[in-house]
Amino acid sequence: MKKALILLCAVAASVTLSAQQANRKQPPAIGPAPTLKLPAIQKHKLSSGLAVWLVEHHEVPLAQINLIVRSGSAADPIGKYGVGSLTAAMLDEGAGTRSSLDLADAIEFLGANLSTASSFDSSAIRMSVPVAKLAEALPLMADVALRPSFPAAELDRLRKERLTGLLQARDNVGALVQLAFPRLVFGPTHRYGTSANGLPATIEALTIDDLTTFYRSHFRPDNATLLVVGDLTPASALPMLEKAFGGWKPEGMAALVAEVPNAPQLAKRQVYLVDKPEAAQSQIRIGWVGVARSTPDYAVLEVLNTVLGGSFTSRLNQNLREKNGYAYGASSGFDMRISAGPFVAAAGVQTDKTADAIREFFNELNGILTPVPVDELAKARNYVALGFPGEFETTGDMARKLEELVIYNLPEATFSTFVPSVTAVTAADLQRAAARFIQPERMAVVVVGDRKLIEGPIRALNLGPVTIVPIDDLFR
Repeated sequence: MKKALILLCAVAASVTLSAQQANRKQPPAIGPAPTLKLPAIQKHKLSSGLAVWLVEHHEVPLAQINLIVRSGSAADPIGKYGVGSLTAAMLDEGAGTRSSLDLADAIEFLGANLSTASSFDSSAIRMSVPVAKLAEALPLMADVALRPSFPAAELDRLRKERLTGLLQARDNVGALVQLAFPRLVFGPTHRYGTSANGLPATIEALTIDDLTTFYRSHFRPDNATLLVVGDLTPASALPMLEKAFGGWKPEGMAALVAEVPNAPQLAKRQVYLVDKPEAAQSQIRIGWVGVARSTPDYAVLEVLNTVLGGSFTSRLNQNLREKNGYAYGASSGFDMRISAGPFVAAAGVQTDKTADAIREFFNELNGILTPVPVDELAKARNYVALGFPGEFETTGDMARKLEELVIYNLPEATFSTFVPSVTAVTAADLQRAAARFIQPERMAVVVVGDRKLIEGPIRALNLGPVTIVPIDDLFR
């Protein structure tokens, strides 16, 4: 018995050693991208006219209910920037007969979670709840969506929080660059040029009437879709949804919202320096107006950006972090909206390496215009394709993905065709897309940092005209 045990251990050790040696010689082969098979979207309409998209997901006894309103901060009237985001934030600060605290207690008692949010393109009320408690939770969600009370005291509190946040932003280079970059790329008169949260003057001036006017104009059953994902069927869900939302009637006329125009591109590269004396580091943003979510090049751009700055092993991160140690991380991305949002490459870097880092940014931005090697392309395709199914793991994940179809009016086949589209991307596709969507000689270079230490080295790069931007200009 003892000899047999020794022999067995020796064989196991031999197998382990062989496996280790094999692993050293060649990494495991990457398997094919998994096939993404999603449940069907079952579309219904309540008597109020509210569209319902239901997806059955029976793995766990949970339900995710997301009400998506196809209006967000892009619909803010001129002079009232911030009203859309503040309206969404106020929805759960009191609704029906409940105060904000009573509402929070009632939701927590059911083991549910309810939140509100907004973006430039949409507003949302999202609720996750055990299926067994859905009938009790839906009236609470309906109160938030249909009967918000907009208490003045809560508006005053949120207003103070936002004004305090903007005041604190003056001392934070990361917050300053987030305000500066869109303002300088899109301009102060374009809606994308100003934060969705608004400016101090507009936030200060907003009233309850402004919020209720925005709410009545945009939170309407004919401007919304209810996404339902979970351990439900139409037979079990629709009667509850009808009871909660079937009586929703629009108040007044719908707002006539002009489509956000694509901002004009810069004719040539420009450098903007926001002086923050004694800043601990410099924040760099390089980019221009990007592309809308409706672009047919979506899959190509996902792969292209993965190579450039969309992953830890991307060129930008490997250069600025791993090779040169200028930053903890560097990245890039296309913020795709209904209209063309920004493309931006970003990093926070050591003050004394600011100019060096900018030089390396442009080395990589210019380098991506040349053909991407076959092995690098394959890795980027696999990174995007293999990661995509993970975006649908939970009921919440699936509902958030469905929001994209609603907000951007995308075909239902968008998700099922994405992985095949990614795996079909060629080096020629990347080169074509890079030539169109990444033109370094026309990009804005926005730097927030200590001017006395970084201006000279930045000017020595000879990238283009250098404009000094006062911090006050970012807040008005």
